[in-house]
Amino acid sequence: MAQVEQFADRVALRIENGVAHVELDRPEKLNAIDPAMFDGLLAAGSFLAERSDVRAVVLSGRGRMFCAGLDFASFAAMAGDSEVLEPLETRTHGIANQPQQACLQWRDLAVPVIAAIQGGALGGGLQIALGADIRLVRPEARLAIAEIRWGLVPDMGGCVVLPQLMRDDQIRALTYSGRDVTGDEAVALGLATQVSADPLADALAMAGSIAGKSPTAIQASKRLLTLAGSATPAEVLLAESREQAALMGGEHQVEAVMAQMEKRPPRFQ
Repeated sequence: MAQVEQFADRVALRIENGVAHVELDRPEKLNAIDPAMFDGLLAAGSFLAERSDVRAVVLSGRGRMFCAGLDFASFAAMAGDSEVLEPLETRTHGIANQPQQACLQWRDLAVPVIAAIQGGALGGGLQIALGADIRLVRPEARLAIAEIRWGLVPDMGGCVVLPQLMRDDQIRALTYSGRDVTGDEAVALGLATQVSADPLADALAMAGSIAGKSPTAIQASKRLLTLAGSATPAEVLLAESREQAALMGGEHQVEAVMAQMEKRPPRFQ
């Protein structure tokens, strides 16, 4: 039976067959981000970081929209209370503040994270999706680096992730204009991975496939690919060798070989 958790009345989480499905759960507000949403996302991420039985994660939003971005009304209502809102310069999670961690924590998880984007992902909602390893999106969905519309800049980790996905001039054009792009255009630009008529179903299927692969090899692959985004070639080459040496002859690697030779699904413990 699937295990179901709820965090801050904003994020629902279900674990089944090694796949964790994390859902932004504020559909009546198009999953707009309020302080409780940040709390729920961080709690869900911390919960998953402690789980050894999760092999892949799907991140989605309930209802018509993945996430419409910040709920400015809720933050404006709190703006007069200096004890409620933490100064953005305060580093609450290592090098990041709370909003940045709510997005970048998905990159830090040991296992792959797949975002399923229906309807759209705007502003902070897009930055949450950018934290995922893979983004599946409906062709007609709307995505936007929308902060300029409100006289703001993307400040939830987007400036860390975007340069690894898109050309600098393309990032600048979308950031300066704040314009919407469709799912099709997002894939062409590198902002999304692939279009899908049913992103959630395809994301769950992809996560299920990943969960059936060697968990130690999948985690090693994620570590290597994450390192490659910031390390020197020499550091990456050495890391490749170390990861491979640690995998070779291990229980999971032996089972992967035996399953291939015996033409059967692998059984990873």
